[in-house]
Amino acid sequence: MKKLFLLLLITQTAFAQNLKPGFDKNEYTEFLRITVEQFDSVYQSKFEKPKQYQMVYRSKVIGMDNRWELWWNEQDKVALISLRGTTLETISWIENFYAAMVPATGIMKLNDSTSFSYKLAENDRAAVHVGWLTGMAYIATDLMPHLDSCIQKGVTQFIVSGHSQGGALTFLLTSHLRYLQKQQRIPAAVQFKSYCSAAPKPGNLYYAYDYETITQGGWSYTVVNTSDWVPETPISIQTADDFNPTNPFVNAKDGISKQKFPNNLVMKYVYNSLDKPTKEARDTYQKYLGKEVSKIVQKHLVGYSPPTFYNSNNYMRVGPFIILNPDAEYAIKFPEDPKQIFRHHLMAPYLYLIDKWKE
Repeated sequence: MKKLFLLLLITQTAFAQNLKPGFDKNEYTEFLRITVEQFDSVYQSKFEKPKQYQMVYRSKVIGMDNRWELWWNEQDKVALISLRGTTLETISWIENFYAAMVPATGIMKLNDSTSFSYKLAENDRAAVHVGWLTGMAYIATDLMPHLDSCIQKGVTQFIVSGHSQGGALTFLLTSHLRYLQKQQRIPAAVQFKSYCSAAPKPGNLYYAYDYETITQGGWSYTVVNTSDWVPETPISIQTADDFNPTNPFVNAKDGISKQKFPNNLVMKYVYNSLDKPTKEARDTYQKYLGKEVSKIVQKHLVGYSPPTFYNSNNYMRVGPFIILNPDAEYAIKFPEDPKQIFRHHLMAPYLYLIDKWKE
């Protein structure tokens, strides 16, 4: 595998630009086949092998049981970065449940000797999932030397891809790479295209706005099976604090106090009944899925320290979307079964639906 990786990097010829904007069904299908290769051999045996790409590098296990692979399409001269999703290891699930938010720009201490500086959005109100940010930080730290080597040898076309947790990591890694490019730390000639498959919600509305802006023009897609519950997570809690600064809630209490009795008391009661529970839920979210889970993570990642938490849990979907709608045949092939919670989430249903998908 190492020899093949060296062969990939041997030629410094300027490659033709074969990576195109827009959703490509064949590209996505090939990526799913590549994703299967991250599973064990028994699971792999149920699916077709990748047809256009060959794996040239697999990282060691890093972070919270994270791993990434580099695949190479010799015909089109396109490299594909595949990010592994959730595994059976407890720490991999802890990464998902480590669901407090942190600012989308900052510094994270990975261990006693390594800090990770990141910028994932322009807006200072943008925030992201701390667990997946941590996983992405370990991946990016390992990935960047390999990416730099590829670029130095003339490789300029990259697909960034992941399914499930891997899809969430793909959002954040894509943002990281594109902002490194804006900072001229990655050449402008390098093109990234992203496929976030079955991905949960990676951040808040301001992060979503930013991601959709920096990838617009057909350079990123989120693919969702509408029967899949994973893209509906994490649970979103919206409070009055999550709105833009100019909004009707800013002066709500003053406005209510000016109303005549007893209308002022009724309106105050109604407002507080809606406002307080959401803020209490947000605080509980941050306490248990932030501070308490941090203690578990720090036992696994010695020397790790997260950024200061952002006071919100208003998670949002990030697009643009390719929607896979199950039909009657799908319902027969993949019937609902509460005991099989990943029935609609793994490779088989997504490969089935994308095969039938038409623009």
